[in-house]
Amino acid sequence: MGGFEDDEPPSKRARASSVESASLPDCFSFSKSANPLGSTMARPLPSQGKEVMVGSKGVIKKEEFVRIITKTLYSLGYEKSGAVLEEESGIALHNPMVNLFREQVIDGKWDNAVVTLNKIGLLDENIVNSAAFLILEQKFFELLRDDNVMGAMKTLRSEITPLGVNRKRVHELSSFMISCSPQQLFLGFSKLGIDSSTSRLKLLEELEKVLPPNVMVPERRLENLVEQALTVQRDACYFHNSIDGLSLYIDHHCGKDQIPSRTLQVLCAHRDEVWFIQFSNNGKYLASASNDKSAMIWEVDENGELSRKHTLNGHEKSVMMVAWSPDDCQLLTCGVEETIRRWDVESGKCLHVYEKPGIGFISCAWFPDGKQILSGLTDQHFCIWDLDGKELDCWKGQRSTKTPDFVVGKDGKLIISMNRENTILLFDRETKQERLIEEDHTITSFSLSEDGDFLLVNLVNEAIHLWNIRNGPILVNRYSGHKRNRFVIRSCFGGSEQAFIASGSEDSQVYIWHRATGDLIETLAGHSGTVNCVSWNPANPHMLASASDDHTIRIWGAKKASLKRKDVGSSSCSSNGIHANGNTHGNGFVHQCNGNSTK
Repeated sequence: MGGFEDDEPPSKRARASSVESASLPDCFSFSKSANPLGSTMARPLPSQGKEVMVGSKGVIKKEEFVRIITKTLYSLGYEKSGAVLEEESGIALHNPMVNLFREQVIDGKWDNAVVTLNKIGLLDENIVNSAAFLILEQKFFELLRDDNVMGAMKTLRSEITPLGVNRKRVHELSSFMISCSPQQLFLGFSKLGIDSSTSRLKLLEELEKVLPPNVMVPERRLENLVEQALTVQRDACYFHNSIDGLSLYIDHHCGKDQIPSRTLQVLCAHRDEVWFIQFSNNGKYLASASNDKSAMIWEVDENGELSRKHTLNGHEKSVMMVAWSPDDCQLLTCGVEETIRRWDVESGKCLHVYEKPGIGFISCAWFPDGKQILSGLTDQHFCIWDLDGKELDCWKGQRSTKTPDFVVGKDGKLIISMNRENTILLFDRETKQERLIEEDHTITSFSLSEDGDFLLVNLVNEAIHLWNIRNGPILVNRYSGHKRNRFVIRSCFGGSEQAFIASGSEDSQVYIWHRATGDLIETLAGHSGTVNCVSWNPANPHMLASASDDHTIRIWGAKKASLKRKDVGSSSCSSNGIHANGNTHGNGFVHQCNGNSTK
């Protein structure tokens, strides 16, 4: 890493700090170079029985604080700075006995290291034995590396085994010696978690985990403390939806203006109701499906504007859904009780049509490997296909045709589908295990979280339920306020770390809830018809899309937009899709309705 200027090899950085400071050139003056003000800093006197505390609340022990900073400097490669801090503060990173122990470990003086370990003053015999086990295991490994099988066997029998530590590991080492040649032993040790390169440095890190932290400061301790502080701030931020990372310079806080609530664009190229939309996994594209028998691919440019890339024609009936391939290079479209089509995203070319004579398709999904697709049929069967259209598997489910949704889990083993009108089946293809989510009302749609651990379920009674399916299923939250009477309304996870829930509604609005609390935090007006589906851009927490019966797709952004936006107005929706948005949603802007690049 950058920032240090000495030419010492990496292995030397792990040596004791006293060795490091002693090796500094004579021309390096602590008193002159360490203080930018040019005056010599007085070395603090050691505390007389009472620990010195620092910080405004007086809860930080100065000695621990300085030692952790010193450790961080050495870890970052700033060895001279670490030595200066030890010298000026009078607080050594390690005491002389620990420094000697570390030096012996780096030099491979295993017997001496075990002797020194017992002189450090550790009171817990279990800790001493565990640390000795790690040292002697490394000794055993290096003896094998040097083809000294007899020496390794002696170490195993007379030094490692009597410690009575980690008997399972001892048996593994014994089995390797019995069954393998020395060459195979050496190659096989990688399976036991021993790294032959820089293994002594790694041993020091392992010893730091075993020994008390006041003896050897754990590696990356300061980084861990800072990360914990930032995590606490982020988790306490109610509206956390920031694109930029958290700063160390100020306490973190997001305002409500980080939630997408302003119309940035209106896309009006579809000629009929828009039923389904979904952003690609990388957030660079948006796909839409419409009652006008077409699907469209929209491209998100570097400024956050969407323009139509392709119009996908070929279905004879309305297109009810789309599904992105894991690599976003292909798109599936499913017609209503018709066929599934697979498209090339770059060219817009139809690559394959999946069909079964006399049976229609009602849903589709990709397997995580991108080599197979899953389809739902009108006769309640599920079929798995390869990309060339060969049927690989087919089985009959108990799925209600009123709700065609299903999801393939991230591991490709879990298939989530409707079982009955108010029941969802979680089926593990590998173990054949079945779990059920049972609701009191009819289920209209559902969607899976990005991590695959939670399921968002829309119900006919104007409620949305959040289920934990990793440890359950367990119902963990409820969301309400939106309107649903006749149509299928879809919801989604979204925002930074998917901390929010968004849903369409039959009252022409988009609803956004706080995922953890269930509080309704935004209601977005702008559409003039039922909002059927919403999709949150996975790569941009400030971008939300909504699809409506008013034939349009709205792109919503944060009030303090982090992306550039171009406002373009015209008097009407023309043949190329440019439209003036008459509803300004209180922000006074007229927005671009882009659809002028039909292919």
